[in-house]
Amino acid sequence: MTGNTLRLGRILGIEIRLDYSWFVIFVLVTWSLAGQLFPSSYPGWAPMAYWVVGLLAAVLFFGSVLAHELAHSLVSQRYGVPVHDITLFIFGGAAHISDEPKTARGELVMALAGPATSLLLSAFFGMLWLLSRGTGSYLYAISSWLAGVNLSLAVFNLIPGFPLDGGRVFRAIVWAISGNLRLATRIATGLGRLVAFGFIFAGVWQIFGGNLANGLWIAFIGWFLENASANTYRRQALRDMLAGHKVSEIMTRECAHIPATLTVEALVNDLLLPSGRRCFPVEEGGRVQGLVTVHRIQQMPRAQWPHTRVDQIMIPLDQLKTVRPDDELDDVLERMTHEDVNQLVVVEGQELMGLVARDGLLNYIRTRSELGI
Repeated sequence: MTGNTLRLGRILGIEIRLDYSWFVIFVLVTWSLAGQLFPSSYPGWAPMAYWVVGLLAAVLFFGSVLAHELAHSLVSQRYGVPVHDITLFIFGGAAHISDEPKTARGELVMALAGPATSLLLSAFFGMLWLLSRGTGSYLYAISSWLAGVNLSLAVFNLIPGFPLDGGRVFRAIVWAISGNLRLATRIATGLGRLVAFGFIFAGVWQIFGGNLANGLWIAFIGWFLENASANTYRRQALRDMLAGHKVSEIMTRECAHIPATLTVEALVNDLLLPSGRRCFPVEEGGRVQGLVTVHRIQQMPRAQWPHTRVDQIMIPLDQLKTVRPDDELDDVLERMTHEDVNQLVVVEGQELMGLVARDGLLNYIRTRSELGI
């Protein structure tokens, strides 16, 4: 379990996670199927059957969403863009891709892979529906609903509102014509925000028309799209600012090592508080053994500080998250954000060269922004 997500496992090497918000929409989908749609469409079933079939349909629906995102991810990896994980959340699913596609063609194929998968699933469930038509069976009910919902998923994602798949298709086309990814991103995210405001307006219109539940949901989707579009453009602008700049430009090279025998209380009072530093390499026998961070100290009861050595709470060297001096700063920032770490150890070969901290990286970004460079 990490942050606001629950780890389920791996599929084809890609980590699958559930955001806590997913449970809300899963319950709502199951309840709407078992409590409303299926009872009104198939009134002859036993009461428990509605809940069993509704639960199965909901599971298959989210399996369809996962297949949609897996298609994006596998094509992304095929084009050399790593995928950290797939997270299912209240609005469906999202693949966490560590970099932008390298070519407009790659972006186009990646974007179309998801809707194509949803269309194939719609056709598959449609075939099952045709085979079971007229039976009124559980298979008929499930396949009928899943055929429609997968078709809707494909059509919705092809709306040209970035970061929906249709918005990515639009960006790929603009990118191919202009040859400029940043310009294409600015145009695509601008269109995405326009589409998002359209959703918000439509939602508010429905609310005033008396359709409160649907109106709130549509407006909420618009709000989500607007935020996602704006964040995408800011992220692209940030990547452009950091492009070509290396870890070696901002890392702290002089890392005062502390002896393994130092107590935690002495570290806090004599070094951490006066210096404001948040991590310290631990040395024994002339070699670095690990790293002590503020987070490690926070995990220890205050009463144990005077009696605990720093080597008892340090992160061992072989467990440290590391980067190299020539790594790109935009990749480092992405990694810090994704892994939720505040500092990374800079190594070259087996030698510890220094540290790169999140606050130092953010100060570097802020200074370059203020100077307009």
